[in-house]
Amino acid sequence: QVQLQESGGGLVQAGGSLRLSCAASGRTFSRYAMGWFRQAPGNEREFVAGISWSGSGTYYADSVKGRFTISRDNAKNTVYLQMNSLRPEDTAVYYCAGRNTPYGGYYTRRNDYYYWGQGTQVTVSS
Repeated sequence: QVQLQESGGGLVQAGGSLRLSCAASGRTFSRYAMGWFRQAPGNEREFVAGISWSGSGTYYADSVKGRFTISRDNAKNTVYLQMNSLRPEDTAVYYCAGRNTPYGGYYTRRNDYYYWGQGTQVTVSS
């Protein structure tokens, strides 16, 4: 089992950048596919980005492609989400998610993930 803790959220102006971090406990982090999701008030939790356990495979929602970058450092048990060119519609609570897997792929569906962090608020002002 792994525990996840997000950090790095905050208030930023449109066009600005933030980097979210997700620190994971556990010794097998390097065999966990990881993802970032977000949920705005009144909306469903939606997929943002996913990464394979090696880091070689990544996938993004169309709404963030070209602006956000997911990465991981298995030596530090941490996954990151670099968010550039932020827009007011990116405002949401951002959640880190993980699942152990013997396969080297990434996952995009909420139900694919077993473990979730508590979330970190990102607010983008216009």
